[in-house]
Amino acid sequence: MKKHIITACLYTVVTTVLLGLAYPLLITGLARLAFQNKADGQLIVRNGEVIGSKLIGQPFTGAGYFHSRPSAAGAGYDASASAGSNLGPTNTQLVNRVEASVKAESSDVPVPIDLVTASGSGLDPDLSPAAALYQVPRVARERGLREAMVRRVVMDTITPRQFGLFGEPRVNVLSLNMALEKMKAR
Repeated sequence: MKKHIITACLYTVVTTVLLGLAYPLLITGLARLAFQNKADGQLIVRNGEVIGSKLIGQPFTGAGYFHSRPSAAGAGYDASASAGSNLGPTNTQLVNRVEASVKAESSDVPVPIDLVTASGSGLDPDLSPAAALYQVPRVARERGLREAMVRRVVMDTITPRQFGLFGEPRVNVLSLNMALEKMKAR
C-alpha cells in the first residue's frame, strides 16, 4: 500500500511539473518566437509607449473621437473583471442605461445597437461599420474635417469577414482613432 501511495504522489508531482509548468512554458516560448506580436496581446506602441491593444476595448470620451461600445467589465474596460452585465432586456437598470446612451448621441437617426449595449465580455475593441459610420458627422464637426474624409478613414479601417465567411465586418476603434489622429484639419 505504501508503495502505491508513493507512486501516486510521484506521478502527481511529475505530471504537475510537465503539464503545469514545462508544457505551458514551451508553448509560450514557441508562440513568442513564431508570433511575437500576437503572443504579446497585439499591443500598439507609439513613440516607445504602449497606448493600447487591438484585442481589448478602451474608453474614448471626447467628442472628436469615435466612441467604443459601453463596457460592463468592472468599473469599465477592466480586463481583470471581464464579464457582461447579465441584465435582461426588461431590467430597468439596463433600460435606463440604454436610454441614457441613446439620448447622449442626440441624433434623429436610429442609433446602432452596439453603441448603446455592452458586449458579452465588456471589453470588445470593435464596432460594426454602421456604428462607426453613425459617428462620422460628430467626429468630423468636432475636428473641423469634411465628413467625406472621415467616412473614407472608417471605410479604410473596416476588417472584412475572415476568409469572406466567418464573423462580421468590424472596425477596431483604437486603430480608427489612431488613423484619425494622422489627419489634418481642413
